[in-house]
Amino acid sequence: MSNDPAQARNAPSESDLAFRQIDPAEDPAQVKARHEANRAGWNQGAVAYTREIQQTIDFLRQGGSNLHPVERRNLAHVGPLDEWCRTAIHLQCASGRDTLSLWNEGVQAVIGVDISDVHIANAQRISAALDAPARWVRCDVLDTPHELDGTADLVYTGRGALCWLHDLDGWAAVIHRLLRPGGVFHVLDGHPIEWLFDSDAADLRPTGIPYFGYAEVNRGWPATYIGDEAGPIEAQAHKYERGWTMAEVVQSLIDAGLRIELFGEHPEDYWESFPNLPAELAATLPKTFSILARRE
Repeated sequence: MSNDPAQARNAPSESDLAFRQIDPAEDPAQVKARHEANRAGWNQGAVAYTREIQQTIDFLRQGGSNLHPVERRNLAHVGPLDEWCRTAIHLQCASGRDTLSLWNEGVQAVIGVDISDVHIANAQRISAALDAPARWVRCDVLDTPHELDGTADLVYTGRGALCWLHDLDGWAAVIHRLLRPGGVFHVLDGHPIEWLFDSDAADLRPTGIPYFGYAEVNRGWPATYIGDEAGPIEAQAHKYERGWTMAEVVQSLIDAGLRIELFGEHPEDYWESFPNLPAELAATLPKTFSILARRE
């Protein structure tokens, strides 16, 4: 499942969804308040993942992996995972399917961090069923416990994760402190250009959303994702999303002290972001970006 905000704005159930542009968070208190609102929203939305727990267990038990080809290719730049990655920390891990995919790919032990109580409870059930070497931490990613500092060979995140964060510099600082010297960070996420075009249109129709300084508050989930499983829209929590530019993502990592080794913009997607766009036109757009960086 994708967490991509474009689904919420341009889904078939758009008329039932409510969103409006707001100013970016200005201080730590506002960041914290928005993240806590997102916690409530994801506790409602994560019930869709709860319904799929047995399916996820079966998938992983059979050796399945959710790693995207771009992720697998980038991580191979460092070497086979089973040779260099003892511990991976997955920030914004949701219900742990991607986290435990890293284990299936050869990581010796995994740690998942997520703000949603329901997601973490789901992940605990899944890893217990698999007897996997996994630990799960329920907290705001910015509050990831300091006892984990310097323990990660790999910090991993992405696929609709960054839009839920309202302090990118704080996020990058957490990544730096979690990594051991020489450790690697990897992210694959939706390209910010996706915010600018209507994902339901058959042409490149602008949404009117600005590339710079965009934040929004919304309520509801698209029918193609979680839909009404989270309950009636009028009873759902408000969620806060942030559109980050490529420069903001890259610079936050540089400022935190990480050295970028790979940076890519890719035509490959991890969900069908423009289902009605002619294939030849869709192929001209970057759908995702990836970054591999290292703590020296």
